[in-house]
Amino acid sequence: MINILIVDDHPIVINGLKQLMSEEPEFCISGEAHSGAEALQQLETSSFDIILLDISLPDINGLDLLKQIKERWEDTKVLVLSMHPEEQYALRTIKSGASGYLTKNSLPDELLKAIRKVNEGGKYINPDFAEKVVLETAPIKGTDTRKLSDREFSIMCLLGSGKTSKEIAANLNLSIKTIDTYRRRIFQKLQFNNINELIRFCLDNELIQ
Repeated sequence: MINILIVDDHPIVINGLKQLMSEEPEFCISGEAHSGAEALQQLETSSFDIILLDISLPDINGLDLLKQIKERWEDTKVLVLSMHPEEQYALRTIKSGASGYLTKNSLPDELLKAIRKVNEGGKYINPDFAEKVVLETAPIKGTDTRKLSDREFSIMCLLGSGKTSKEIAANLNLSIKTIDTYRRRIFQKLQFNNINELIRFCLDNELIQ
């Protein structure tokens, strides 16, 4: 039996995953969490084989949560299931310790295949994206987000969603001055001239909900 924890703040998604798993006798949904804090609480008291993790949570950045999970529960495998396209998130999550990355528009059979492969110790990325992973060493130009650190990337997405430096600072427990420093670095690295260009980039690349 594969014990699974679902971490997602959308009840419809959770219910859909439960329905899908109920038809597979080898899978057991042993827990569900609607926020990063709930996920950490569940991990403190229960053991899971695989975590299905949404990267967009209301209280904590999914990349930060992923890193915390892998630091504290190294043997627990994490399969990221996100609405965001692979181009922007897949490589970051794999580098941060995830065993796989799937978008929420993937077919049910592909999700089941990914869970089985991850449970066996493998890595899973959509085959259509695999070639792009191989080409990761291609020259980085213009607005390629590979230039950004994970923290810079997270802050860029928050800026793109319309949050102010003050709001981001409160959310991340950092000073406004620190957020403004990150903001300047983001603008320099991706060659944005103003906040409107950053927001447009985030919208065009489906980085914000």
